[in-house]
Amino acid sequence: MTSRKRLILNLFEMNCVSHITHGLWRLPGNNRERFNDIEYWTELAQLLESGGFDAVFLADVVGTYDVFRGSADTSIREGLQVPNNDPSLVVPAMAAVTRHLGFGITFSTTYEPPFAWARRLSTLDHLTKGRVGWNIVTSYLPNAARNFGLDGEMEHDTRFELADEYLDVLYKLWEGSWDDDAIVADRAGNVYADPAKIRPIDHEGTYFKVEGPHLPSPSRQRTPVLFTATASGAGTKFAGKHAEVVFTGGPSTSFLQKTIASIRAAAVEAGRRADDVRFITTAGVITGRTKAEALAKLAEFEQLTSPDGYLAHASLPFDPTEYPPETRLGDIADSGGVGRRRTFDPEQTVGEFLAGFGDLSRHPLFVVGTPDVVADAIEEWLDDVGIDGINLLQYHSYDTARDFIDLVVPVLRERGRLRGAYDADESLRDRIFGAGDRLPDRHYASRYRGGAGLPATERRSVLTA
Repeated sequence: MTSRKRLILNLFEMNCVSHITHGLWRLPGNNRERFNDIEYWTELAQLLESGGFDAVFLADVVGTYDVFRGSADTSIREGLQVPNNDPSLVVPAMAAVTRHLGFGITFSTTYEPPFAWARRLSTLDHLTKGRVGWNIVTSYLPNAARNFGLDGEMEHDTRFELADEYLDVLYKLWEGSWDDDAIVADRAGNVYADPAKIRPIDHEGTYFKVEGPHLPSPSRQRTPVLFTATASGAGTKFAGKHAEVVFTGGPSTSFLQKTIASIRAAAVEAGRRADDVRFITTAGVITGRTKAEALAKLAEFEQLTSPDGYLAHASLPFDPTEYPPETRLGDIADSGGVGRRRTFDPEQTVGEFLAGFGDLSRHPLFVVGTPDVVADAIEEWLDDVGIDGINLLQYHSYDTARDFIDLVVPVLRERGRLRGAYDADESLRDRIFGAGDRLPDRHYASRYRGGAGLPATERRSVLTA
């Protein structure tokens, strides 16, 4: 019997009130306003681990959505990703109350130096015993650029050039700076680490100059699991070279399939295997014990959904609510695109355009129904669309996860789509790929192992300085 593809199951989260289901923080019993409390995160982590989730995937931005209506007022009023806290700082708390749950942390390569981020991620990989992944992004908000001293956003492809060198620095630190046996812990000889097995990286490139050595010793995974979030041309080439898991999306399942095929081809072009990359996407799941119960939840969510929040999130450069519904979009906006990655038919009316904002069912991976209906849809996404996993969209915290755990997880386990229990001691990488803790030798990062590929400089240490 052919084994069935197992679902990679993550919960999509963000350290804020309104992540991507705008207006729903107002739902009765929703815990979203507790995001500042450490107990919110520890309770959530324990719930997810009880249901066999692979990871909690933590989104982030480093600016406000201030394009719509010419200011951040709408975003601030809606709680749309502001206030917003650092995602990495809640990970140790969640790790302390779990043994298996993984953590995907979003962090941008564009604005902060690589040496400090390499150190923080290695620290987290140590503290979690190898349960950390990094969602590599290059940032897109104009306000983010201004927060870090720039007048505006760096050009898209330039951001990916910078990110490519950023990763090169990190690989040298994570994979090349320390040998596995550098820690000797010789009490009698008073030698903790062997300086002959620790080296600087002496990186000098277009964007960065980093001497090293890496400050933390090698963590369990060395390099954390590498996620990217992309569907662009430059992002596809970048993902083919670096990504282990790609978080992607699009307006349709056919678009998703094209993205998957393109990135697999890019991986092969980079000397890897097509199946070295896994693909996850956001999925909306609303379930109940009966169809009527699930539809009642959907109706409740739609009643509180805020179109203004979605319009601000899209960074629309114009306000469609100011125009009569019959107005042609082509008369008020450039058909080349409006807002973030959104194109439209110039003959579409304002009314038709607005109908898509806040319509929960328009997501390409969306299902509402009983557990069997949901499981059928997930199996179709895995087998026919070709994804490997989902970031479960939260409409209610914690009821969305609780419903999935109580109702859908048992069905998926019965169908062989979710494991019945965690392995006793596995890293996040081993859980996803089943091939050990470390990156495979065919990954670009492996060229720096053991100090290979680093400049032939004299090794330095405080013992010989």
